Amino acid sequence: MRPRLLPLAAGFYLLLGGAGAIWIGLARGGPIPFTLFLRPAALGGDLLAGVAAGAGLLALWAAGRRWLPLAGRLERRLAAALAGTSREEALALALLSALAEEVFFRGAVQGAFGLWPAALLFALLHSGPRRDLVLWGAFALVAGLVCGALVVLRGQLAPAIAAHFLVNAVGLRRLASAAPPPVECGDPPPPLC
Repeated sequence: MRPRLLPLAAGFYLLLGGAGAIWIGLARGGPIPFTLFLRPAALGGDLLAGVAAGAGLLALWAAGRRWLPLAGRLERRLAAALAGTSREEALALALLSALAEEVFFRGAVQGAFGLWPAALLFALLHSGPRRDLVLWGAFALVAGLVCGALVVLRGQLAPAIAAHFLVNAVGLRRLASAAPPPVECGDPPPPLC
């Protein structure tokens, strides 16, 4: 990973998660209840639901990679951005993004506007205006709907965080390991194919 990318990502996710937590607190008129994140009595079922949903999303992405040429191009682009990322950095990024994005999108946005608006915003912010990221946005829409449904069905964020973490941990680690090593200053350019 580029030397400053993880600290920048950590800062961004701290701000995003913090904004979501403040939004939730303001909407509730007080402190955020711990049970929004975790219900110890239901932890096993919540984590199982999250892992099952995450595995389903990973299977969907694997099918897309197999059948859609655009998925391969997208993965090469994402892998290049993750070049040099260690296993630990990939896991840290997966955890930070899962926590912050679920607090913001499912906890705050979905809590205020509902499942579909939260999932649509999640998809839009994952693809932006770039046409080459449209498949990433479509996958993010499905993932947003799945994670949002987990929150509705289970009544708290832990299963959505678990699903999101699993998808990101597997995906980021796989993409980072597929990326060519970063080019250092003074290295000869890579050969042209």
